[in-house]
Amino acid sequence: MAVAPVVLAATAKHTATLIFLHGLGDTGQGWASAMGALRPPHVKVICPTAPTMPVTLNAGFRMPSWFDLRTLDESGPEDEQGIKSATKQIHTLIENEVSAGISPERILVGGFSQGGALALYSALTYPQKLAGVVALSAWLPLGKSFPVSKKTSDTLPIFQCHGDCDPVVPYKWGQMTASVLKSMLKNVEFKTYRGLMHTSSDEELRDIKQFIDKYLPSQ
Repeated sequence: MAVAPVVLAATAKHTATLIFLHGLGDTGQGWASAMGALRPPHVKVICPTAPTMPVTLNAGFRMPSWFDLRTLDESGPEDEQGIKSATKQIHTLIENEVSAGISPERILVGGFSQGGALALYSALTYPQKLAGVVALSAWLPLGKSFPVSKKTSDTLPIFQCHGDCDPVVPYKWGQMTASVLKSMLKNVEFKTYRGLMHTSSDEELRDIKQFIDKYLPSQ
């Protein structure tokens, strides 16, 4: 049974949407208040919760996860079917907003850790250009399938944030992801947060707010 996403309605006329995806073992509730505090009044926030499934990396324990994580080794096997199935769910959320009258270029996707990975993959494989992507402490899944899998515009804006003391998703993964993204796209910013572990910080949240304000301006 899918858990309904946390939705924060726009507090002014709704002209843009932010979809933000949580990390492994979290729920939509985990990021909703932080995103709600950052967004301008015309932006609706959607924070879906991943389905609960057994996660190989955590000895098969069941927890909210967008897809199975088999290893945190960069060359290890990936759950390709799960990643593609989760991507369909995110594309459906985007399509629902488009059906409600919000153009793809007014929809920004973001996420933390596994959610950031899914946000990157979903935006790159979506056939229309979105407003942008915010990827925190994340990586690009199925990286070897690019640039062949890329369907978006070369000008899709990406803001990638990573702490240089991250013990979970290594900083070097973030750097490698940024170099793959920069080889395909013209507007990729990778920002390093000194001393930051696998979490976010006030400085990072302020930077995200600036990115949202820039790419989802009021109309």
